[in-house]
Amino acid sequence: MAPQRGGGVTQTDETAGGSGRAEPIRVLIVDDHALIRRSLELALAAEPDIEVVGEASDGQEAVEIADRLLPDVVLMDVRMPRQSGIEATRVIKASVPSARIVMLTVSDEEEDLFEAIKAGATGYLLKDVQIDEVPDAVRGVHEGQSLINPAMAAKLISEFASMSRKEAERPPQLPVPRLTDREMEVLRLVAKGMNNREIAKQLFISENTVKNHVRNILEKLQLHSRMEAVVYAVRERLLEIT
Repeated sequence: MAPQRGGGVTQTDETAGGSGRAEPIRVLIVDDHALIRRSLELALAAEPDIEVVGEASDGQEAVEIADRLLPDVVLMDVRMPRQSGIEATRVIKASVPSARIVMLTVSDEEEDLFEAIKAGATGYLLKDVQIDEVPDAVRGVHEGQSLINPAMAAKLISEFASMSRKEAERPPQLPVPRLTDREMEVLRLVAKGMNNREIAKQLFISENTVKNHVRNILEKLQLHSRMEAVVYAVRERLLEIT
């Protein structure tokens, strides 16, 4: 990732004054390459609604810093010395469940990504992404979006469906929260890897309405991300995915 000079990213109503958020999004950058950390820091430091609160060069250091600083978003390299990004993700999600973790990867075909998502990552960001796209990616995951393309979503759902079938005999331990018919429609489209704009177009509703439905789904299920909601729905057999 190389820094690019330009006018920066124009804030939307949601990320600027419209959301009413007083505090900036707190970001922890984790990568064993100093140049990548520096590039990400430069891209994010220019944004008034984002604050880089720390950096780490390996998974073990990331766990220690995350536990101390409680970041909102973690940009996490997949492969690092001492402790991998996947192992660090699992530990951080246990100690700081509200943190959104995005994996930094050179390829969306890496097998590790699947394990990372299962460990609690919200999605992935390719290292060859245009550096000026990073701030919007941070804002998106902070608002509950998943950085996962439809192909990866399909692989994940297939695996989760397989897991669900294996647990078919397991009775639900707790009553499943009641979702409305519309919320179920939205959840099914989220499971297909659609973003808010695509869901709005499919259901002939506004993007804000989609966001409200997703927010309600997460609140009812007491979860933190769209992908967690899909996993939960498959496990509890709210969705029938073959």
